[in-house]
Amino acid sequence: MSDAIWAGTVSFAGYEGAELEGYLARPLGGFSRGGVVVIHHLPGYDAGTKEIVRRFAVQGYAAVCPNLYSREGVGVSPDDQAAAVRARGGVPDEQLVGDVAGGAAYLNSLEHANGKIGVIGYCSGGRQAFLVACSLGIDAAVDCYGAFVASDPPAGHPLKVRSLLPKAPGLSCPVLGLFGEEDSFPAPAEVGVLDAELDRLGKAHEFHVYPGAGHAFFSVDRPAYRPAAAVDGWKRIFAFFGRHLAG
Repeated sequence: MSDAIWAGTVSFAGYEGAELEGYLARPLGGFSRGGVVVIHHLPGYDAGTKEIVRRFAVQGYAAVCPNLYSREGVGVSPDDQAAAVRARGGVPDEQLVGDVAGGAAYLNSLEHANGKIGVIGYCSGGRQAFLVACSLGIDAAVDCYGAFVASDPPAGHPLKVRSLLPKAPGLSCPVLGLFGEEDSFPAPAEVGVLDAELDRLGKAHEFHVYPGAGHAFFSVDRPAYRPAAAVDGWKRIFAFFGRHLAG
């Protein structure tokens, strides 16, 4: 399989028809492929996230990252967009689901799409990936250290979100969860609560907690980066999507 790809900025309709900016990468080979919606972390739609999108394309997937902060206006810097959204408590859950649904529809409109969609998110995006898996009919979801899935934020926390445990019965697809043992949000205890609830519900899931890793261990441009955990995590991600998004 050739690793030649096309990557660049696109636009598509999100929640309530809003026009969203997105970053798309797709293989140039003419073969059937699954799609992956990449949900960016709380700091926003940045260079590190775009690199992740390209990485999926090299592996044979069409991938798109919606800029969830697009509504802050054209010409506004990504940092200023992120600051404005954080000040309001984050992206509302209903809006997030609608935006990811728009990204999934865009991927399925591309030539050679096989109709299968996975979603992956990091940090706040990890929580949002789980939310999407409980709200839309997708094929696979990866939660990379998403907090407040199994608990509400502590008092005074800037994110205005709630636990997603009540939505877990609606989980539509298998979930891969990748977490750090030294993380506080989510702490291992919260991961354990979610693991136990998905066991109770009979939902397919696979969780891994990495010793010596904290939050954001996939972020190569941050001190939190942990190569051993990240390398193993990427192997698990591609194996997981390979099982659930193939042909």
